[in-house]
Amino acid sequence: MSLTFKVFKGDKSGAPKESTTTKPEKLTGDKVLIKVTASGLCGTDLHYRTDDMVLGHEGVGIVQSLGPDCTLLKKGDRVGWGYEHDSCGHCHQCLSGEEQYCAGRVMYALHDRDQGSFASHAIWREAFLFKIPDSMPDEDAAPLMCGGATVFNALHAYSALPTETVGVMGVGGLGHLAIQFAAKMGCRVVVISGTESKKEEAMRLGAHEFIATSGKTELKVTHSIDRLLVTTSVQPDWSQLVPILSPGASIHPLSVVDGNFAIPYFPLIAMAFTVQGSIVASRYVQKRMLDFAALHQIKPVLEIFPMTEAGILESMDKLEKGQIHFRAVLKPELK
Repeated sequence: MSLTFKVFKGDKSGAPKESTTTKPEKLTGDKVLIKVTASGLCGTDLHYRTDDMVLGHEGVGIVQSLGPDCTLLKKGDRVGWGYEHDSCGHCHQCLSGEEQYCAGRVMYALHDRDQGSFASHAIWREAFLFKIPDSMPDEDAAPLMCGGATVFNALHAYSALPTETVGVMGVGGLGHLAIQFAAKMGCRVVVISGTESKKEEAMRLGAHEFIATSGKTELKVTHSIDRLLVTTSVQPDWSQLVPILSPGASIHPLSVVDGNFAIPYFPLIAMAFTVQGSIVASRYVQKRMLDFAALHQIKPVLEIFPMTEAGILESMDKLEKGQIHFRAVLKPELK
């Protein structure tokens, strides 16, 4: 017996196509069948819109059935999943709680290309699913599974302190979440953006200071920046930024873009800056992120689209043109 469910794949035309995936009906190990109720659209999904693979990795859904080795979840639970689907479980990275760096990690677009979150259903390991807090709607939870976890990880995993001044460069899908997380952690938040157009919203989300860089050769801040989260897809102008960074500041490039992240050599050594790379959050950090977001009512700013060929195409086109107001979420049509 087999189970067939609807999925949406990338296509060489750039317009996602509806298709199907077939899996064994009998679940083995700690596999869990989930009915998808919401999926975030992440900038990374745009990289694969022309690939013959199922798109989406910010998934939320309801548990339908469970394999014999499942011990934590039950039918009807709401769960989410993100970029990583599995790891070896035995290496140093896995045993130290950093399984996202496991050499045998199983990641979106590189593995499991026959299923994703742009779908009616999916089957994932219980070990890589996260219970969604009761107070958090599906559409709010979906963008947190990758976007929210990415920015929270840069703060939590690298020991941000409430006494720090955190700079957030860019007010978009990642940046608007970074502002909220940093502010709720007690940090002073300085937002750096090209123009004044997003100032009012950035301040509403929790920023303490807003700097527009356009047309300026020198930036001024009330407190120098101890930790800079770069959430833009363009290279920073270091001639503007270096003078407002504290000695020993940490710099976190978070956007997934082509090319190199270039920083001037002498300021790097003279000011003891750290450039800290990171990928998706570990499961430990992801769980903490969801609890923190629920407690502090951190919510993504959303545009909702139907999970159809037309809805996915519209949302992806708008995201590629920079026309999404922070985050897009796809929801299946009710029948």
